[in-house]
Amino acid sequence: MRILGIDPGMAIVGYGLIEFDGEKLILITSGSIQTNKDLSDSERLLEIFNDLSTLVNELKPDCASVENLFFFKNQKTVIPVAEARGVILMVLQKYKIPTYSYTPMEVKQVLTGYGRAEKKEVEQMVKISLGTDKLPKLDDTVDAIAIAICHSRNL
Repeated sequence: MRILGIDPGMAIVGYGLIEFDGEKLILITSGSIQTNKDLSDSERLLEIFNDLSTLVNELKPDCASVENLFFFKNQKTVIPVAEARGVILMVLQKYKIPTYSYTPMEVKQVLTGYGRAEKKEVEQMVKISLGTDKLPKLDDTVDAIAIAICHSRNL
């Protein structure tokens, strides 16, 4: 099963595609969609829509897991992130990709056994789950991979 994990954002949308055969996890690809801050919100959302549509067509995931908005410390970013998440869900629906949502706390709980785990602990569990010492540099991409792994553990 090919699981596309997505970490929504207006500036950066992280993504990671894993292959899960019921036992072993393999990272197929990962990366990010980065929008230009000088563009209007509507232009940035259109860029997310177009880029994610291209990715879904190329990667052909069986399902997707998307981080759910749960709590935001920075109230300035909660609405743009929610708007980006809406666009992401729309793309996935357009291509009839079954979609599942997990809060950051749920992802941490599933990967580390503790819902308030630190980012480094989650990164370590992603490395262990994939059997690698190297992860992408961008936190958003690592988060997206963690979200995909979380879904694989809920199958």
